[in-house]
Amino acid sequence: MNALTSLLRRPPIGWWDLVDILVVSILIYEVFKLIRGTRAVQMALGGGVLVALFYGSRWAHLETTHWLIRNMFVYLVFAVIVLFQSDIRRALAHLGRAPFFRYLAKTEAAEDTIEELAMAAGMLSAQRIGGIIAIERLIGLRSYIEGGIPLDAVLSYDLIVSIFQRTSPLHDGAVIVQEDRVASAACFLPLTINPRLAKELGSRHRAAIGLTEENDSVAIVVSEETGAISVAVDGQIERGLTPDSLRARLRTLILQRRASLGGQVQPA
Repeated sequence: MNALTSLLRRPPIGWWDLVDILVVSILIYEVFKLIRGTRAVQMALGGGVLVALFYGSRWAHLETTHWLIRNMFVYLVFAVIVLFQSDIRRALAHLGRAPFFRYLAKTEAAEDTIEELAMAAGMLSAQRIGGIIAIERLIGLRSYIEGGIPLDAVLSYDLIVSIFQRTSPLHDGAVIVQEDRVASAACFLPLTINPRLAKELGSRHRAAIGLTEENDSVAIVVSEETGAISVAVDGQIERGLTPDSLRARLRTLILQRRASLGGQVQPA
């Protein structure tokens, strides 16, 4: 009865209490997401058993058991750090990719993305390997991403060149880039039906133009026949670019566009 009376006499819950509960709930949810499907799940269950034994032994006055578990906790912290250093590293990296931190580092990440794309296009051009790379901007490309092979890999020129090798099972189709990650490969894009295009433009160029007619994405095309680099944007195609001119053009299309948006939030 006294416990019920003290519970009813608790101060009312305010806004900051709700915020506190929300933050803790999000943290617990993220921890569960990180350990799902890993060996940390079994260790978490074991830790839960130890916590239950700790409070159970104190409640039941099992002094020896309580003393043993209490002293074990001191060494358990160091054991967890040693055993799960890779998982802890992965958790901190996941935290660093949170939307807030991604926004702070967006300009630097965009510069790295542009550099990797320019290098990849230059290497594909030198080897006369055809390829098409679509870069997502404000309007999402989720429908095209889901139609391809999902990768969600860190963008690098090695990865792009490997995908478009003729012996690769992913070379047929487009690669879609979201910020600094390769979202999907082997994606099929809509072909333009513009009758005024030059006859020598192949299916890759027409797919790049068709995609940019429907949204604000940027598409990089490397011709398999000539090795020429082109950029499609807003349904128009610019041909005969070099890796350096491509780099400069991407800076205009990506970095300056973000700067002109001010502080507007961009959807993923």
